[in-house]
Amino acid sequence: MPKFMDVHTEMKGIDRDKLVEAHKADTDIEDSEGVRFLQAWADPVSGKVFCLSEGPNKEAIQRIHERAGHKADEIYEISLEV
Repeated sequence: MPKFMDVHTEMKGIDRDKLVEAHKADTDIEDSEGVRFLQAWADPVSGKVFCLSEGPNKEAIQRIHERAGHKADEIYEISLEV
């Protein structure tokens, strides 16, 4: 299954609890789109959050994020990894 990295840019000041809450909002509904969110990272100073996921396509990833209340600003398919 393809992997994706998405970026959220408007989460300045996010803390660990809010990151856990946002990630859980995604994982609670991920099955409805055949998506699996693997991990999330955040930089509270810049407000950027990065999510690694697997899914059928970018659109499925975005639909989950939208339904969870935090639309991604960018989504990249990861085609190479080492």
